[in-house]
Amino acid sequence: MSLPISMCVCGSGLPFDQCCSPILEGHPAPTAEALMRSRYAAYVLGKIDHLARTCTPSEREKFDRAEAQQIVKETKWLGLDICRVEGGGEKDQTGKIDLLFRFSQKDAAYAQRELALFSREEGIWFYAGSEINPKVEPQRVTKIGRNDPCSCGSGKKYKKCCGT
Repeated sequence: MSLPISMCVCGSGLPFDQCCSPILEGHPAPTAEALMRSRYAAYVLGKIDHLARTCTPSEREKFDRAEAQQIVKETKWLGLDICRVEGGGEKDQTGKIDLLFRFSQKDAAYAQRELALFSREEGIWFYAGSEINPKVEPQRVTKIGRNDPCSCGSGKKYKKCCGT
């Protein structure tokens, strides 16, 4: 007998019965992010049918149930972080979610970045594929000169403030 889950395993901070549980039971996800979180929860809880059911028809053709069952069996899920959401709202037809999930297999810890794609068909969100470890635009770092104003906002020159 398993105990009820109080907080959702997707990391939203919401109770399970108010977050992923209704979606796992078959209720449509209101947003692409809600669907993404429920798919993560499905991996954690071994709900393979949910993973297959929430794919677009083209993704469903590629879905390997045996592989998904093996992943569930061999993996301990350590957390999901949603890094960025583009579209995917209640009035959108498509969405992109940049996410990071952590897991362990055979006592080794891993993290994987993914850009998941979602589409809405007849008002229902579906997983439409993903790009594993997507290229992200490099951050540009501007070097502060010694005589430039300090970036801390003090109004002093950098060399007389944080640059010492």
